[in-house]
Amino acid sequence: MKIVIINYGAGNIQSIMFAIERLGFKAVLSNNKEEIQAADKVIFPGVGEASYAMGKLKESGLDTLIPTLKQPVFGICLGMQLMCNKTEEGNTKGLGIFDVDVIKFSNKVKVPQMGWNQIYDLKTDLFSGISENEFMYLVHSFYAPNCAEAIATTNYDVEYASALHKDNFYGTQFHPEKSGDVGEKILANFLKI
Repeated sequence: MKIVIINYGAGNIQSIMFAIERLGFKAVLSNNKEEIQAADKVIFPGVGEASYAMGKLKESGLDTLIPTLKQPVFGICLGMQLMCNKTEEGNTKGLGIFDVDVIKFSNKVKVPQMGWNQIYDLKTDLFSGISENEFMYLVHSFYAPNCAEAIATTNYDVEYASALHKDNFYGTQFHPEKSGDVGEKILANFLKI
């Protein structure tokens, strides 16, 4: 199985590489369109600020490639947010895969949300064998509100979509690669899809 992690200068790539290796697979880092299109599975990570990350995607033409991919694609954290219509962070237009706008947490809570929080209302094979209310690791100031494409929910200030799914696209706000055995099981489930 060929696994490609999209390398566009805005990803927390090493921890994802190590998690995939622990599952017995190798992943390739690439921003090459042909290599990404030829992959069996694509992981779209993201760390940092949305408008900067989207600028990096546009520089390499990946902003037009990613929405056309036909194989399973997994966006993580900012990767998931960039797959939405737009985000308030830097007033950034997203890739429009998920039909939801990303917004900022209110001033009523500490921002960013940093640390462990529960996921529930789990749907799809991504969460096969995962119990309701497992704790996952999150670091974010912006979130996707609950919507028709939500496949997991988390509560921090409000209930929000901590995972999304549409067609061959999946996304998690949490970091499965930093969420211990349960996170690795979610990555393993993705690799089986």
